[in-house]
Amino acid sequence: MIRYIAKRLLLMIPTLLGVLFLTFAVVQFVPGGPVEQMVSVMRGKGVGGGEAGGGQQAMYRGQQGIDAERLAEIKAMYGFDKPAPERFWIMLKGFATLDLGTSFFHQKSVWELIKEKMPVSVSLGLWTLVIVYLVSVPLGIAKAVRDGSRFDTGTSLIIMSGYAIPSFVLGVLLLVLFGGGSFWQLFPLRGLTSDNWAQLSLFGKVTDYLWHIALPVFAEVAGSFAVITMLTKNTFIEEIRKQYVLTARAKGLPERTVLYRHIFRNALLPLLTGFPAAFIGAFFTGSLLIETLFSLDGLGLLSYNAIMQRDYPVVMGTLFIFTIAGLFAKLISDISYVLADPRVKFEGVAQ
Repeated sequence: MIRYIAKRLLLMIPTLLGVLFLTFAVVQFVPGGPVEQMVSVMRGKGVGGGEAGGGQQAMYRGQQGIDAERLAEIKAMYGFDKPAPERFWIMLKGFATLDLGTSFFHQKSVWELIKEKMPVSVSLGLWTLVIVYLVSVPLGIAKAVRDGSRFDTGTSLIIMSGYAIPSFVLGVLLLVLFGGGSFWQLFPLRGLTSDNWAQLSLFGKVTDYLWHIALPVFAEVAGSFAVITMLTKNTFIEEIRKQYVLTARAKGLPERTVLYRHIFRNALLPLLTGFPAAFIGAFFTGSLLIETLFSLDGLGLLSYNAIMQRDYPVVMGTLFIFTIAGLFAKLISDISYVLADPRVKFEGVAQ
């Protein structure tokens, strides 16, 4: 096991470098970089103005009316006075010391921006994760036990309907119905807290937070029940049909004992191995559409705005953090699979 973990940790390095290199190479050719945007603003065109395009040709068009000295100052301000390989090397050295750089447009370090936006994404992600697992796992077990019944058919119709409706469309519908659109003003339209949240009591703060998070979480989880529920059902059905279950029943064991002492552990292996990745993902991923719709200023919206504004330090910094989180989540999933099922042996692990 230790040998396997060490090998996986070493393989993370070239994987991470490859992701960063490809992304860095792509952004060099994306039109409307920060230098072009600044030149456009100085020439009165605004960000993304008519003559602010991408690449060197666009820069030459955009610099008309800007003297060479001023243009050199703008390039130096954003670090574009250095060749691309040198900028990539400087970025890697910063990442090695966990220095993610400073945002071009927010005038803050990328770490500060991530810490500011993360609570919103964590709130949305953790609530989604907890509700989905608490509902889907018991529901999947009940569906497996009652396979083919009216209960199974009816619940399948409900969760598949939720899966078929995009979360953004459901969010719009919820706002129209309950957010003061055309019917009832029962829930707020934006943010995680009210303006007077600091003056509220502890109970008032909790209820105010839950009041704000209700619609975004419902819109997010409605389409997430189907995958976990059907995975749980199918794995339980597969285990129920195995020989050891027939043997346990032949011995006269109660059905509840067979289900929860013999089937439960083996059937939940796929869910246990996927939980670490889902848990870590709840901290680092945000739903862009949901955050935009409900005016939640989280990591999803931060990443989208960084791409649109060509805020390269934020783009690369968040990509660096997300990639590391994803790689470690995969490693933890593999380790948890071995811990849950000792029969599993990794290739190359000493027997």
